[in-house]
Amino acid sequence: MINPAKLEEIAKQISGNMPQGLKTLADSFESKTKQVLQTKLAEMDFVSREEFDIQSKVLIRTREKLTELEAKVAELESRLHTAEKDI
Repeated sequence: MINPAKLEEIAKQISGNMPQGLKTLADSFESKTKQVLQTKLAEMDFVSREEFDIQSKVLIRTREKLTELEAKVAELESRLHTAEKDI
C-alpha cells in the first residue's frame, strides 16, 4: 500500500537539507520523519492500486449483472402486462 522506498527517499531529502550542525541528528530525524509520514498516510485510509483495480472489476461485473436483471424484470413485467390484458 505505502511505498517504503518513497518514504525513505522523502525522509533522506528532508534530512539532507538540514544545516551542517544538525547532521548528527539526521538519523534520528529521518527515522521519526518516516514514522510520522507512515502514520499520517495510514490515517488517510488510502487503498493500494491493486485493491482499487480489484474493486473496479467487481463494480463492472455488478453493473453488468444489474443490467441483466433489469432486462429480465422488464421482460417479466411485459409478460405480466400481456397476460393481464388477455384475462
